[in-house]
Amino acid sequence: MKPRMGLRAGISAAGLALVLVWAAGCHSYSIETTVENRTGGAIRLLEVDYPSASFGANSLAADAVFHYRIQVRGNGPLKVAYTGADIQQTQIVGPILYERQEGRIKIVLLPQKQAEFHPQLTPQH
Repeated sequence: MKPRMGLRAGISAAGLALVLVWAAGCHSYSIETTVENRTGGAIRLLEVDYPSASFGANSLAADAVFHYRIQVRGNGPLKVAYTGADIQQTQIVGPILYERQEGRIKIVLLPQKQAEFHPQLTPQH
C-alpha cells in the first residue's frame, strides 16, 4: 500500500510543478492606463491609440477619470484624440510604448490642447 501512496504523491507533485511552469511561462504584460480630463470642460469622442489597438469613451466630463488596461503588441507611439468643448478636435502624440512593457501610465488632458504623460513602465527603453 505504501508504494501506491508514494506514487500518488509523486504524480501530484509533478502535476503541480507542471502547472507552476506553465503559469510562469504565460505572463501577461499589461499597462494600467488612466486618462484624467483637466481641460476645464467636458470632452467627446476620446480615443487613445497604442501599438496594435485603441480604446476610448463617447464622453468624459470635466475632472472625470477613465481607467483602462492595455496590452501592447509591437512598438509605437501612444496617441490621444478628442473633441473639446469648443468643438475642435485635438490630437496629441505621447511616449513610445514597447511590447512587453508593463506598469502604469497616467494621461492628463490639460487646457489649450495640452497633455502630460506620466509613465511608470518596465522595462524602460
